[in-house]
Amino acid sequence: MKNKRYVLPFSAALVLFPALLLAQELKPIELPKPQTDAGMPLMQALKARHSTREFKPDRLPAQVLSNLLWAAFGVNRPDSDKRTAPSAMNWQEVAIYVATADGLYVYDAKANRLNPVLNEDIRAATGTQDFVKGAPVSLVYVADLAKTHDAGRDEQMLYTAVDTGAIVQNVYLFCSSEGLATVVRGSVDREALTKVMKLRPNQRIIVAQTVGYPKK
Repeated sequence: MKNKRYVLPFSAALVLFPALLLAQELKPIELPKPQTDAGMPLMQALKARHSTREFKPDRLPAQVLSNLLWAAFGVNRPDSDKRTAPSAMNWQEVAIYVATADGLYVYDAKANRLNPVLNEDIRAATGTQDFVKGAPVSLVYVADLAKTHDAGRDEQMLYTAVDTGAIVQNVYLFCSSEGLATVVRGSVDREALTKVMKLRPNQRIIVAQTVGYPKK
């Protein structure tokens, strides 16, 4: 008698492997090449830099999102894969997760692509303020402590915070230059969001940052 091949029903697979299936339903987003010859002079961007907590719900075009993420922590020296923001020991341990209405992605700087993580809108879970759920993009900065090698706990906390701060300021300056609104947010339920994002034990949420068009 031939062995029968058992096919796991979709409903059962969804119960057993929810994260895998949710990610499979989303496709990677190939971002357009970032435009690196635009924007206002640095001193003007610094003068215009400020936090905003009122956003339009309008989506960010793919080109704007590509430019934003490149400015944040993109590769600006392809020969060495080094980035637009510094990182201690060149760990490059901070990942940028991008929460939109379509789902949750993680920025792949080397490929200039958004890789799918979850096929659900988790923007409301990325902060405790009401405005986060309606703004088009929430960036969640996650440090992979496995990349910090033999650093002690105090060093890990210091360096990952400093590295994230450099990325956050890049986002601020880009938004100032492009007429976008942004605010960095420490008010995050990290324990709950870690579960929602299905992060590994050695991944640590540092802060989140909302980006969108200003509500006038």
